[in-house]
Amino acid sequence: PGNCWAFKGHQGQVVIRLPARVYLTAITVQHITKDASPSGTIISAPKDIAVFVSLLGTSDGDLALGEVRAREEETLLGMFTYNVEKDPVQTFPLKNMLLPRAFSHVKILVKSNWGNPWYTCIYRVKVHGK
Repeated sequence: PGNCWAFKGHQGQVVIRLPARVYLTAITVQHITKDASPSGTIISAPKDIAVFVSLLGTSDGDLALGEVRAREEETLLGMFTYNVEKDPVQTFPLKNMLLPRAFSHVKILVKSNWGNPWYTCIYRVKVHGK
C-alpha cells in the first residue's frame, strides 16, 4: 500500500509507449483492497477512466506541435468505471473495431476518483492486445 503512481487531485493522464505496435483489445486497472489499506478506505482509487489512441504519430523533436495535433486527432476506445466494490484487478474491453489497426501509444485519462480531494493512486495498468 502506498507504492503507487499518484497524481495530484482527482484528474490525471498518462501516455504509455508500447514495446511494439499493438492491436488493442482491453485494459486492466488495479488498485489495493480496502482490507490492505492502512486507512481502511480506497477513496484515492480511480473512478471514471477513458482510453484514447492518437491517429497521428509525433516526433520527439516537435513535441509541442505534436501534442496539439495529437489532441485534435485522438480517438476514444473506451470509457469505464473502476468499481471499488468489485475485484481490485478489473479488465475492460476496448472498442478497437472502430479502428482496426495497431498503435504504438495509448493514453489513459482518469477523469475522477472515489472522493480523495488531494490525490489519486493507480497501482497497475495493463494494456492487452495482439
